Amino acid sequence: MTTEKETPTKMPWIQLGQLDPATTMTPPPAAFPETSTSEQRATLRFAVSGYAVYHLQPTIQQVTGGAGVLALASARALLEHGLSGIALLDLPQALERAISEIETLRRDFPAVKITTQACDVTDAPGMADTAHQVRDQLGEIKILCCFAGMVNCVNAEDLAVEQWRQVIDVNTTGSWIAAQVFGRHMIASRRGGKIIFVSSISGHRVNYPQPQVAYNASKAAVLHLRSSLAAEWTRYGIRVNSISPGYMDTVLNEGDDLETWRQSWADRNPMRRMGSPQELTGPVVFLCSDVGGSYVNGADIVVDGGGLVF
Repeated sequence: MTTEKETPTKMPWIQLGQLDPATTMTPPPAAFPETSTSEQRATLRFAVSGYAVYHLQPTIQQVTGGAGVLALASARALLEHGLSGIALLDLPQALERAISEIETLRRDFPAVKITTQACDVTDAPGMADTAHQVRDQLGEIKILCCFAGMVNCVNAEDLAVEQWRQVIDVNTTGSWIAAQVFGRHMIASRRGGKIIFVSSISGHRVNYPQPQVAYNASKAAVLHLRSSLAAEWTRYGIRVNSISPGYMDTVLNEGDDLETWRQSWADRNPMRRMGSPQELTGPVVFLCSDVGGSYVNGADIVVDGGGLVF
């Protein structure tokens, strides 16, 4: 009895960008017009163009996060810097909770198309459908900002496998699914794009005093996901970066039951305070800008008031 030999699988190689200036997808930005004023150059330096997708609100359990507030503040900043339109994605109930803030954005930017789309970032086929719907509504997407995430503060010995998997599924796998479905559209468009993951200081070191082993591991994985995609997708003109916020002063970190934790966080920060949502907007605009952030790729910007120095 004879058996056919299996054809060996050819191992793919990571392909880097083109050296030829005529074909490269990552050229340097064009020079500012010679007639432009200092004020005009300042505006152009951090101008943002095209359409963006934001995954707004994380699924939160127990403590930290606040990406709904953080994402909306950053979305407003991108609109102020010239974004042509934006799609806000989330679970249906989260979009309902944020309807007032979303309507305020629409009133403040009447000339810009601001759409919402209900979705589940852990549902790969559903996210693929969402990406097609968003493209049909807005056009080619140039920016993806993925704020999806959840926290579950449970002692490691008590954490159920199902709880572990849920955190990893939302924070890491969900970020990957969103990047893949929208990354495919960016690749097909041949116009490049920018992908911004929101990691955390928890991806760099273990938080204290709250136990959150699954969250810490998931956010560390997001950092390496960013590096891996930057290595693979730069040849398509896609820059992939991340931001690692520290403790942000949002409603999710308020309340008497968290006062002891808030004090502990402040005691371990050189600035002795938590961050404001507005303090995250600058890095987001920088990484999404056409000129200012054009040579930043595979990087992580830590926005934590210096907390990681300890």
